[in-house]
Amino acid sequence: MAADETRDGVALSNLDQPLFDGAEATKRDLVDYLDAVHDRIIPALRERPLSVIRVRPGQQPFMQKNLPKYAPDWVKSVSLWAEASRRQVTYALCEDRKTLLWFANQRAVEYHPALYAGDKPTHLILDLDPPEHDDSFLLAVRGAFLVRQALEEAGLAGAVKTSGAKGVHVFVPVTGDTGMEDLAAATRAVAARAERIDPALATTAFIREDREGKVFLDSTRAGGATVVAAYSPRIRPGVPVSFPVAWADLDRVAPRDFTLRTAPGLLGGADPWGEHMPAPQRLPADLVEEGHTIPVARVQAMHEGKRRARARREK
Repeated sequence: MAADETRDGVALSNLDQPLFDGAEATKRDLVDYLDAVHDRIIPALRERPLSVIRVRPGQQPFMQKNLPKYAPDWVKSVSLWAEASRRQVTYALCEDRKTLLWFANQRAVEYHPALYAGDKPTHLILDLDPPEHDDSFLLAVRGAFLVRQALEEAGLAGAVKTSGAKGVHVFVPVTGDTGMEDLAAATRAVAARAERIDPALATTAFIREDREGKVFLDSTRAGGATVVAAYSPRIRPGVPVSFPVAWADLDRVAPRDFTLRTAPGLLGGADPWGEHMPAPQRLPADLVEEGHTIPVARVQAMHEGKRRARARREK
């Protein structure tokens, strides 16, 4: 198939096709956006095993973890054992503009990097998931301020971004000697402390039916999970992007403010994700110690689900 144009040696095709239903954007708009922010999104992807969500015409979006066999040989990769699926997965590494453009041409809209670089975790992350509500995002923002208060009381600082959907992500950079188990424990402890500040607003309940319309403080993003990268588009109407926001501005914005079309102009030449991110921090011992006393949410939810299923059968 003939290319519509070539950038950085990457042949780009079908650029004027609609991106997906409801996008109000074309594949060219996706390519142009990712090219415009390549020097800001690539630092969030570099050295991290990458999963992407692609969308093809007439098909449902799908997550791609394995790098396709037809990928050019200049796309770097890393092969890792995936415990959840019990198989070896060859993940792409997006290290440069050329690779990002190749992904854009593959209609990769969302970019979900691993939360570690090399073999080291890099951030403590809280994902704030609000309930379905007319003011969902504002509730997530209120939850994020609880997390910020809990972090400040522990002597920590983080950066915040919209998820590109209805939620908010808080990232706290950690020192390179942080162990994965201690990081996961500290994440649970921060969530628990934030919940205690305002239990009427926030919850750490992993089982959805137990959340009672509260903001879910998701502390399960440590380890093998992913979180959509800063500046990544999302497969949502209007193609919003996950956008860094100053804490002082967080309650004055809305997810629809940041889209594939508006974000480059809002950024200018700046990189707010890099600018707002604090230096790596050592996790306080008391935070880690508290976290190790809190059950792992997914495991606890699994056991509770089995208990409830038994109770229903015995009725």
